[in-house]
Amino acid sequence: MFDFIKDIGAKIFGSKEEAPEKLKEHIEQDNPGVENLEVQIDDEGKVSLSGEAKDTDALQKAVLMAGNVEGVSEVDPSGVVVQEEKEIKVEIYEIQKGDTLWAIAERFYGDGNKWKKIFEDNREVIKDPDLIYPGQKIRIVLED
Repeated sequence: MFDFIKDIGAKIFGSKEEAPEKLKEHIEQDNPGVENLEVQIDDEGKVSLSGEAKDTDALQKAVLMAGNVEGVSEVDPSGVVVQEEKEIKVEIYEIQKGDTLWAIAERFYGDGNKWKKIFEDNREVIKDPDLIYPGQKIRIVLED
C-alpha cells in the first residue's frame, strides 16, 4: 500500500463515477508496461490496481502515476502480477517545498548534473522538469 496526499496532484477527474476510467486512461497514456489494467477507486480515494506489469519498474511507475492525482489517498497494487522481478534499489521520495531536481540529484547522487537521470526515471510522472510540486512522489533509482 502506498500513501499519497489526496488534495494535491493533477486534476484528471471531476466525479467519483468517472474516476476509474480517467485514471486508467491517465496511466495508459504513457503506459509504463502494464497490460490488462483495471482501476477501482473507493469513496475515500483508495485506488486498487490489477493487471500484468512487465517488471517492477512498470509497477512502481503505474503506482506513482495513479497516486500523484488529486483525489487519490492510497494506491493498492496487490492485484498486479509482475512478470519480471528486478533487483534494483529504489527510494520513493516526496518532493518538499523548495526542491529542484538539481537539489534532489545532489542529495541522492552527490551531483546536481544528474537531475536528468531523475527526470528520465520519472518521465511518466514528471512532464516538465521545472514543474514539480510539494507532496509529489517520485522514484530515485539508486542502482542501475
